[in-house]
Amino acid sequence: MSLLTDAAPGGTAPDPSAPDVSAPAPSAPDRPAPDYSALDNAAWSSLSGEHAHLAEGGDLVRRYPVDVSPWAAVRTWDDPDVWAAIIDLVGYDADFPAPPESVALPAGWVRGDVFGGVQLVETDRVQGRPDEEAVVLGAADVPEMLDLVSRAKPGPFLPRTYEMGRYVGIRRDGELAAMAGERLRPAGWTEISAVATDERFRGQGLATRLVLDVVHHVRERGARAMLHASAGNTNAIRLYESLGFVLRRRNEFGNVRTPANA
Repeated sequence: MSLLTDAAPGGTAPDPSAPDVSAPAPSAPDRPAPDYSALDNAAWSSLSGEHAHLAEGGDLVRRYPVDVSPWAAVRTWDDPDVWAAIIDLVGYDADFPAPPESVALPAGWVRGDVFGGVQLVETDRVQGRPDEEAVVLGAADVPEMLDLVSRAKPGPFLPRTYEMGRYVGIRRDGELAAMAGERLRPAGWTEISAVATDERFRGQGLATRLVLDVVHHVRERGARAMLHASAGNTNAIRLYESLGFVLRRRNEFGNVRTPANA
């Protein structure tokens, strides 16, 4: 069972009609005030910033390689060339993160199903700390990581997802019992992702410990932690709020389908 179900594959489209429900707490005196602007288009900020070395695409549209992450993004939906750029990148009859409902689709494009999501951000109430049992996971651990994800279902995790950041786990009798790590890297922030615990080891607080370990190391780099979740995953949201995360905004997750042909 996972601690958190991540956002749906593909990305997010902000819901402009949904106000922020909770304002993040002020920064501690020794930390600069957080800049939230990059989080309004978190995937683009990541793909054009710290993860530019992983990005496919150009000045208008970018995505991660298909074996790294399903996230993709556009710089802006206001540029009329963005639709052709999407097709150039993903092709015809392919999925791409949906724009806001207020953006009209060109002829031949089709919206898929959407569902509600949330974006949570850390406050100084989150007590990040290193965990002595946490071990860094890498390429050699991918089979175990994929197996745990297939059972716990925390959200998309692919063979090269570990390249997006630091992933850590806790082992029990040599087995990977829990894991957590880093996904998007919007400017000044790092997204916590792939938080999962094997069902046999639930109730021991392993996932919470790993989340706090991730937060600690994110802060060591001078960044702040954030995450995305399905709005329906109320148990995980309550848990993150108990750790000191707060709701920044509500989002909609979904895809559009490019035209079947030219």
